[in-house]
Amino acid sequence: MQNLPAKSGSPESYDRNIRATLKAREIAAAVLRPGDIAIDATAGNGNDTAFLAGIVGDAGHVYAFDIQQPALDATLIRLKKLNLENRVTLIRAGHETMPAHLPESLAGNVAAIFFNLGYLPRGDEKIITKPEKTLTALNHAKKLLRPGGLLSLLVYPAHAGGADEAIVVKNRIQNEITAGGFNFSFHGDPEQTARPWLASGISA
Repeated sequence: MQNLPAKSGSPESYDRNIRATLKAREIAAAVLRPGDIAIDATAGNGNDTAFLAGIVGDAGHVYAFDIQQPALDATLIRLKKLNLENRVTLIRAGHETMPAHLPESLAGNVAAIFFNLGYLPRGDEKIITKPEKTLTALNHAKKLLRPGGLLSLLVYPAHAGGADEAIVVKNRIQNEITAGGFNFSFHGDPEQTARPWLASGISA
């Protein structure tokens, strides 16, 4: 059974969110292998954390970050239901602080890093990911990923503050494309501000 986000918002917005989520996972499934290390930079309710843990297997590991304890609690409940909790380390911290909470040996060895920006579904919509912290996290992600590793960014511009973050993220991605640091593909239109879009980058 697909481990998908709970329904929220209009049926149309939920359908778009599901399509973007499924595309992100389709791409990740082509990159990740049993034994790999992955990071969920925004654990939320644990949907992506559980997906990643299911792929990396008992020999792999997932590090999942969130600043909200209710998010980590929900993630742990989900992992236990799926018997995946031993494959995951839950960390209550912002993704901008990733290196401070990870073994130094992970630098250049992480297979995939997931970002699902915005706010916690069914949580406090005033607690959102911030552009400046997301940019810092992306700087860390670039150093953590191995060559051929996946950087997955699911961006939601429609909520309050989301459009500003979307612009910042889009510009950063364009800089990486220009510099040759990643080979990015877009799913959805990053120029519009009403619908989510996905950027998937493979590290050079």
